[in-house]
This record gives sequence, C-alpha cells and structure tokens, in this order.
Amino acid sequence: MRFLPTEEQRAFTRSLDAMLTSADTPAVVRAWGAGSPEPGLALWTRLAEAGVFALAVPEPYEGVGPLPVEVALAFVELGRHGVPGPVVETTAAAALLAELARRGDDGPAKRLLPGIASGETVTTLAPPVAAGGRALDADVAALTLVVTGDELRIAPGHGPVRASADPARRLARPAPGGRLLASGPAVTAAAEHAVRWAMLATAAQSVGVGLTLLDRTVAYAKRRTQFGTAIGSFQAVKHRLADTLIGLEFARPLLFGAALTFERADLAAAKVSAGEAAHAAALTALRIHGAVGYTEELDLSLWLRKARPLRDAWGAPSRCRALVLGAS
Repeated sequence: MRFLPTEEQRAFTRSLDAMLTSADTPAVVRAWGAGSPEPGLALWTRLAEAGVFALAVPEPYEGVGPLPVEVALAFVELGRHGVPGPVVETTAAAALLAELARRGDDGPAKRLLPGIASGETVTTLAPPVAAGGRALDADVAALTLVVTGDELRIAPGHGPVRASADPARRLARPAPGGRLLASGPAVTAAAEHAVRWAMLATAAQSVGVGLTLLDRTVAYAKRRTQFGTAIGSFQAVKHRLADTLIGLEFARPLLFGAALTFERADLAAAKVSAGEAAHAAALTALRIHGAVGYTEELDLSLWLRKARPLRDAWGAPSRCRALVLGAS
C-alpha cells in the first residue's frame, strides 16, 4: 500500500497553492462575507479550470473522478487559503448525482453534472434537516439541491440569509417545493453517499485551516517579544504549539486513510479528529496572539472564524463519535 502522495498529486497541490497564493484570498473572503461575491465567483472559475470540481464527477459526465484522495488533497489547500463559497456542497452534490446515475437514474446527472464540473453552475446542497437543513450560500448558488425523504428537488428559492460565526458562511433555509428530479430508495442511498463526500471534504478543509492557524501563530511567536525575548522561546508557548501540531499530524493520516477506504466510520473519525484539531489550533492562535488576535483587520481572524463552523458542519463531533463507536 502506498502511504505518500504520488508526484502527480504533489504537483496538483503545488499548482493549487500557487494559484490561490496569487489570488489574494483574504480580500476575496472579506468581499464574500460583505455580500459581494464577484471576486469569489472569479476565483470559482479558476478552481474549476484547475479541475477541483471535476474530481467528484465521473468521466461520462465531463469529470475526472471519482477521486476521493485528490479531493482530500485539494480541500486541504482550499482550507489553508480560506477559500469561501459552497465548495464542499458542490462536491457533495456532484457525488449525489453521480451515485444516483450509478443506481440507474442518470437523467439528473446528464443535465447537471457537466455544468458543475466546468464551474458554470455554482451548486449548493442542503444538509439533512436533523443537521440544520440550511444551505450554504444559497443566495449565490445557481442551483440549490434538497433531499426530503426519498425525493430530490431543485429548491425554487430560499428564506432569509442567516449569519454564521464565519461571516463568509452565509446560511439560508431552502424554500419548499420546487422541481422534482428523482424519487425512491435510490435517492436516499445517494444522499447518504453525498454526506460521506461532504464529511471528507470538510475534514480536509479543517486540516488546512488548522495548518494556516499554526503557521501564522508560529511566525508571530518568533517575532513577538516580551522582556527582550521572543515569546516562541518560552516553554509554555512551545508546548502549546507542539500540542497543536500533534493534533493536526494525527488528523492528517486519518483523513487520507478515510479517503482510501471511504468507510463511514473512518470518515467520521477523520471528521471529528480534523475538526477538533482545527478548533484547538484556533484557541492556541488566540491565546498566543492575545488581544490583537480578536481584531478583524488581522487576516488571522478569517481563519479563526472558520474553525468552529467547520467542526460542526456535515457531522458534529458528538454525531461522528457515535458513528465511530457504533462501528467498533
């Protein structure tokens, strides 16, 4: 078994990193949170051109997938750079439509998947009602998919936009009714499959967010001085940063192991581990930065606000732990 990314996979992540570094994502995130999605949609097009949204789309529908490992690698980079928008939901929606096609109903896949893969159709998918039922960025998405029972529909609109702890995560409840795309047991099974993809992508985003929080905090600890000494030399600061690194390094193999097995319990373990590691990284960043860490002007705040919502999205820690325990 291979435990390291291939050279092709490493080249893919390097190209994503270079593209996102040049895109000034902090400015894109701030604009998105302020209700100006144009810079984010421009970045969306560039991500599509890089092949990010084609990774969960099978080849017959103009994709290159399904490639769970590549999705995990890509979403770590999206998390590291704080990319806004329904990137997880678009990937999960693609997986839902692809699974529905695999089970015999390929009509929705033929109509919708090419647009998702190319980035022309910004898509969001509402999570199960038990998980809140609010769709991310439904006010920006061209297509909002909703599963109710065993029915898959296109929502005709959405309710009021609700703020999240992360201003760049804009939530709204889809309007009832809408065009029926499919119904029956295959929809229920495809929706469960989509949740697995959403858990994988969200876990990868969390790892990326945690890595950026750690990198920025280490850099700050090296240049911030007290009593004429860099605070990074203090034993208590070293221990806290080391604990944060250990948490992220334990989450990373769980993430890629889950991408390989794609078992629900493995995905749940990766999700809870990555979410808790990113949340711990956020707490560490706040404590070491002190009061300056709370200021919106500091780019660090963009990642601080992502850690908690990502930890709870598509599988809260208690739910993920229950799935792991149920499989043991």
